[in-house]
Amino acid sequence: MRKFRLFIKETDKLLLLICLATSIFGVIMVYSATRYTLSEGQSIPRDVITMIASLCIGVVIALVMSLIDYDYYFKLWPVIAIGCIGLMIITFIWGVAPPARPDAKTWINLGFFYFQPSELLKIGFIITMSAHLNFVKDNLASFKTVLLLGIHALIPIGIVMITHDDGSALVFILIFLSLLFIAGVHWIYFAVGFSAVAVAFPVLWVLGDKFIFKQYQKNRFLAIIYPDLYAQNEAYQQTLALNAIGSGKIFGQGLFKGSYTQAGTIPESENDMILSVVGEELGFLGIALLVILLILIISRIIIVGKKARNYTAFIACCGMAAMIAGQAIINIGMCIRLLPVIGITLPFFSAGGSSNLCIYIGIGLILSIYRHSVERAPIDFRVRSIATPFTR
Repeated sequence: MRKFRLFIKETDKLLLLICLATSIFGVIMVYSATRYTLSEGQSIPRDVITMIASLCIGVVIALVMSLIDYDYYFKLWPVIAIGCIGLMIITFIWGVAPPARPDAKTWINLGFFYFQPSELLKIGFIITMSAHLNFVKDNLASFKTVLLLGIHALIPIGIVMITHDDGSALVFILIFLSLLFIAGVHWIYFAVGFSAVAVAFPVLWVLGDKFIFKQYQKNRFLAIIYPDLYAQNEAYQQTLALNAIGSGKIFGQGLFKGSYTQAGTIPESENDMILSVVGEELGFLGIALLVILLILIISRIIIVGKKARNYTAFIACCGMAAMIAGQAIINIGMCIRLLPVIGITLPFFSAGGSSNLCIYIGIGLILSIYRHSVERAPIDFRVRSIATPFTR
């Protein structure tokens, strides 16, 4: 019982409870988004079952991970890197794709579960980059150091881009830039990098299919500026999502009562467009609650990082916070047509076993940092009534 009480005491209960509350909110909204798919005799949609299962397994993994000193995770960074990249390489051979994106073979069919290794690679990248930054923290002014950090980041970015998972590639870039900024890399490197992108962007845009931008990707950018011209194609999903969110107004149409949602009108409403379900059925207040919960999670992770006992753990917490914040900003921007549709899930809310499972693996790392940074009360080792030859 003493060990159990100590386990409870040293667990970051606040972070875990906020994450669970957010996930439950997400499960309810995914259930609402997929109710129309229920067949006779079926009470729970498959997406909801997968989400609940991944949530339960993820929480157990997170708690087990919290018992292991986080220093071991950083010491094992080569094993973690090889394992994550190995899983990505498997997708080149046995990867499967959803019907809507036959070119994106980013899932591995495990029979009972479709696993997306890029989600696990994000957590692995946070660990390896944190270890790398800790190793070179005294030489961040060196061009060679920054170059090697860039090569480190290009490995996962390149791999996921080969699988046509542009959304994950963008998340890796945001994590990388956030960690460089937090680590204190000189601003001149950022200025040079952004200038290079500004120069290369129009060239790559013009060259089109020969390099990065395919025509459908260009159209997604153009659909933001000229939605009417792409109303039946690239802008179709975003237009419906915007209409659904707008129809919710302040208080929403009511849970399970959204006209767009319950008719299954919006493609991927349970996944990339889950915000449209929240906005339509719970209104502005529902979206405000969603944003507040995510901000609380991000803030708590940063607080844990500030109290961590070493630099590596602090950087890892910042990386995890950057991942959640980056995905949330991109997804929300995508749903309200401020950003192009790029296939990014909303953390804790979107359907998907891989994303929900892996985000709790990341939370497990944060719980470990919290647990092993707690200052334990000193144990009283005083012993009385011992007879010695020197006793009078």
